[in-house]
Amino acid sequence: MAQINTAKLRASNRQAGRKAGGSIAIFLLLLILGLFMVFPIYLTVIMSVKPVEELFVFPPKLYAVRPTLDNFRDMFRVLHQNRVPFSRYVFNSIFVTVAVTVLQCVFSSMAAFVLAKCKFPGSKLINGVIVVALLYQSSVIYIMQYIIMAKLHMIDTYMALILPAVASPMGLFLMRQSISQVPDSMIEAAKVDGAGLFRICWQIVIPNQKPALMTLMIFAFQGAWNIQTGSVVLKEEYKTLPTVVSQAASSGLARAGVAMAAAVFLLVPPIVFFMLAQRQVIETMAHSGIKD
Repeated sequence: MAQINTAKLRASNRQAGRKAGGSIAIFLLLLILGLFMVFPIYLTVIMSVKPVEELFVFPPKLYAVRPTLDNFRDMFRVLHQNRVPFSRYVFNSIFVTVAVTVLQCVFSSMAAFVLAKCKFPGSKLINGVIVVALLYQSSVIYIMQYIIMAKLHMIDTYMALILPAVASPMGLFLMRQSISQVPDSMIEAAKVDGAGLFRICWQIVIPNQKPALMTLMIFAFQGAWNIQTGSVVLKEEYKTLPTVVSQAASSGLARAGVAMAAAVFLLVPPIVFFMLAQRQVIETMAHSGIKD
């Protein structure tokens, strides 16, 4: 009997050791991946506080010998030299980002509800087109977008930046996959009670999709904040902050510090929004659910 108990104890210890070894291996792997993800952000911040003479030192140092905030002061000084005040570029980026995020969430949610829960001719074809659209970037149809916007007289307007970003295949696919998990019995019960499709969508289905909706908001905000005007906006008063920063960074090696400072400036809003939205995603995933 004692030998049997001893064998069981040894087997239990070996199993516990394997679990501990597996947990340590997973932890180390995630730690390495996390460092790879954090390192570019760390390097960008360090480069932004280096004086110009330290930016081109070889071998490069992973720290600033004489940290300074001159790059940030130069960034504001350079951007203030344009014909449009710096505050105008900030307003343009905020306005475009908020408009794209809100409209993308609204239209993606409504379209996803129709594609996931409404049966109509051609629904499978449309779903297939959405999946195929995930394989391509918007630059593939950039010329066609420009021609359409030129015909509609939207060049040099906010609409040229907002409307193309509203139609997001990724956002639509994400919401459709989430809404498809809603029980059909819930929708049928709402129809029996006299609710229409619009009311079912916004008062029954969408309130149960907070994790997917918050995830969509994170992607939409990140993509909209980094929108550059390209050739659809040539007027200075409609340009976004990333466009102006890119123009300043391309002025030469002397502006390398300004470019790094601008990169840090552009990193802050998406990181802050992600931290705030991530908490909501975790809470809604932990406390929300749909019961049959």
